Amino acid sequence: MTRPTVLVAGVGNVFLGDDGFGVETVRRLAAHPLPEGVELVDVGVRGVDLAYRLLDGYRTAVLVDATCRGGPPGTVYLIEAAAEPLEVPVLDGHRMGPDAVLGLLATLAAGTGGDPPGRVLVVGCEPASLEEGIGLSEPVAAAVEEAVRVVLGAVAEALPGAETLSVEEARSPERRTTPC
Repeated sequence: MTRPTVLVAGVGNVFLGDDGFGVETVRRLAAHPLPEGVELVDVGVRGVDLAYRLLDGYRTAVLVDATCRGGPPGTVYLIEAAAEPLEVPVLDGHRMGPDAVLGLLATLAAGTGGDPPGRVLVVGCEPASLEEGIGLSEPVAAAVEEAVRVVLGAVAEALPGAETLSVEEARSPERRTTPC
């Protein structure tokens, strides 16, 4: 296999309700055949690991996480990460979401000589609850399949000409996954 050019990373804490959205979405994506050149990873709460992984020369990164933007719970967003440098966050080993990880990239790249992705997308979902507890709320659990489709679309766009499943093929009974 050639070096992956697209990284799809699920981010979140499964012990904080809907914060486990990214992890669950990546788990569901693992049931789909992905084209060569895509690496799928559950980074969970390991934000520093994700920051260093993003410097491994991927052309595109798709980060999947719960994202508070003020919409109704279960709303799925596709966000193009800002091209301008972000404020470098204070390192917090317990909570480093995509914003904090992206804020560290320029500093880490300068220190390591790593190569950050040319394009970073965030597939986010508006959470209903980020309180302690395992399991997604009903609206967020219902949004996971839509997020899978959005990620598959982003992968298809990042790798034109690659073999990808259509949404109909992804929904076929042989590929259906059990609900949360």
